[in-house]
Formats: sequence, C-alpha cells, structure tokens
Amino acid sequence: MISIRNESTDPHFNLALEEYALNYLDPKEDYVIIWQNEPSVIIGRNQNTAEEVNAKFIKDNNIHVVRRLSGGGAVYHDLGNLNFTFIVNSDKDVASNFKKFTEPVIKALGKLGINAVFSGRNDITIDGKKFSGNAQYYIKNRLLHHGTILFNSDLAVVQEALNVKIDKLQSKGIKSVKSRVTNIYPYLKEKISVKKFKDILLKFLMEDENYSEKEYILNDRDLSEIRKLMEERYLRWEWNYGESPAFDVEKAMRFEGGKLELSFNVKDGLLQGIKIHGDFFGKKDVKEAEDVLKGKQYREETIRAALEAIDFSEYFSAITIDNFIECMFYNN
Repeated sequence: MISIRNESTDPHFNLALEEYALNYLDPKEDYVIIWQNEPSVIIGRNQNTAEEVNAKFIKDNNIHVVRRLSGGGAVYHDLGNLNFTFIVNSDKDVASNFKKFTEPVIKALGKLGINAVFSGRNDITIDGKKFSGNAQYYIKNRLLHHGTILFNSDLAVVQEALNVKIDKLQSKGIKSVKSRVTNIYPYLKEKISVKKFKDILLKFLMEDENYSEKEYILNDRDLSEIRKLMEERYLRWEWNYGESPAFDVEKAMRFEGGKLELSFNVKDGLLQGIKIHGDFFGKKDVKEAEDVLKGKQYREETIRAALEAIDFSEYFSAITIDNFIECMFYNN
C-alpha cells in the first residue's frame, strides 16, 4: 500500500486526484489518500443536485457543490471532516465489501478509546449516530472506495446545507437518507487535533508502522493531468448540475406585485418546458416569456440573461427579475 501526499483542500482538485489515481497511476499498486475539503457539498453520481442542496444557504455561504463518480448520498465536508480513499484491484474479496475498508477506521478509533461499529450498508456509527458514510466506484478491474469521517465538523451547517424544502419536486434521482449524525471529537478521552488524528488514521489505513516511508509525491505531470480533469469535469456546471436526473418542480412566492407560481421540467440540465401562473398583472402574454426560457440551462446566470433580454416589466408588473430568480432558484 502506498499513500499519496495531498495537502489540497479544493474539492474539485481532490475528486480529480481520485479519478487520476484510479485510472493512471501504476495499476499493480494499491493506494490510500487522506484528504480534506473546504466547505463543500459532494453529490452522489446518481443524485439530483437541486433536490439535495439548500441553494440559498449554499450561495450565501460560498459552499462548493461538486458531483463525485461514486453513488450514494450527498455529504457535507469542511475542514473538521476527514476523507479517506482506497484504490485497489477489484477482486472477489473487495467487491462491495464496505466492511473491509471501514475496519482500519474502527481500529484507529478503538486505539483512542472510542467504540465505533460498522452499521447498515455503508456507515460507521458511535452510539447509533453516524459519523462516516462510504461509497464505491468501479472501472475495469480497479475499485475506488472512499469514506467521510466527521471529526469536528460544524453539524449545524451540515443540516442547513443539505436541508431542502421545495414546495413540490418530483425526481428520479437517488435521494439521501437523513440520519442522526455526530462528530467523533466529543468521544475522545484525550482531545487531539485533526492533524494528529490524520497521522494516527493513516498508520491504520496503511497497516504499517513505517507508513511514512511509503509515500507517493505527485510530480509536475501528475498535477498537470489532475488540473486538466478538474477543468474537463469537476469545475463544469454540466457535470455538477446538468448531469442530474430529470425532475419536475413547482414553486411559488408572493411579492408586491402578486403571487408568482412556476411549474417546470428539467432534463439534462435544460428547461424542457415552463408554465408561469399567478395573480400578478402584465401587459403582454406571459407565454412569450415561457417560450424564451424553454431550452435554457437551469442555471441562475443563464435564466437571468434570458429575462434581461426581454422587456420583463411588460409581462410582470411590480415583480422584478430578482424576484423571479429568487422564486425559481432560492425558494427552498
């Protein structure tokens, strides 16, 4: 087992690093990475991003939203959270064997006096509360297993960032399962820093006292290829939002000019159709505004630009473009 040194806290880079290591580093070797992200929501491969995140809270708090390659539910990361990744050959002993990859974490916590247990399909818990979720991704004969560890995260932000309250949203995406969560920090008999815990954890993941001698340092070529992957996938709206399964949404808000009701369908990140209703006034037929929006990306910048290109006030009296955007994107 070889550890890959990574000090980045950029989720776009870190997910690109995982993909790069999986596909391009020596396939005869097994790798482990421990990494941290600045505040981010990481979306499961088959999930609907709009259904998983509190869009207004995400925007107001500058939280990244990035889709990963593996399935499973959405998770919140910050610098109080540790992530671990195994990249190994996928044989019968490891295929879908979540327990195998969580055992080193459980052993590391046992060393610190914490009784953690593997629970359900892919979680680790303390006193019935989840602190680690795990997911896997396969390609050819290689397996990527990664998991989260809530060490000392801001749990209030976890709840806010993933707390979605849309009037009506029907989606074929895989929904996150809400569960009670906890940090491991309160259970530590001797309080240690996340950096110290990272060192302890790496020793157990590597199963080697001399783990520091088995380290791979990314070279210039590696870094160049990882950044290329970032640009091509993880920094793109089309991947993080546009890849969401088709969904139907109904939203409504009341403004000075009356009630605005929006019903729309999104597929491949594009508005397939939209109906605008309400008790607002306007001089022109609102169907013309609907036709302008049809086919556009379900993205704030794109919708705003389309609305600014028409004489918006002719369709909506005493309702502004900002009001429309708030209803469409930030009415959770």
